[in-house]
Amino acid sequence: MEIFQRFSLEAARRLPRLPPEHPCARMHGHSFQVEVRVAGALDERLGWVVDFAEIQQAWAPVHAALDHRCLNEVEGLSNPTSELLAIWIWQRLHPALPGLVAVTVMETANSGCEYRGDPSPKA
Repeated sequence: MEIFQRFSLEAARRLPRLPPEHPCARMHGHSFQVEVRVAGALDERLGWVVDFAEIQQAWAPVHAALDHRCLNEVEGLSNPTSELLAIWIWQRLHPALPGLVAVTVMETANSGCEYRGDPSPKA
């Protein structure tokens, strides 16, 4: 069974590898929505996969590192595409959430990506 929790963060970024005329090469902001999915067996006694409070606790340091920041200034995010942001988040959540199966990053209401822990992501 899978459960999920959604979080939001506000952040600025620019994508430095794009041509200067591309709008995303300029500094701009997003109201990101991040969905964290965890899978596991249903605990028969408790009736859940994992306590949502555990997901919130794992998310808290990630949120503190990203919210109201310029993502380009966060170590490991010099080119903060949504894809690379999803990998960055996964790498920080997975140790605390061993049942993590997906991190979805929505940069707009209609655009986003999902990362499911590819063992060899390319940057």
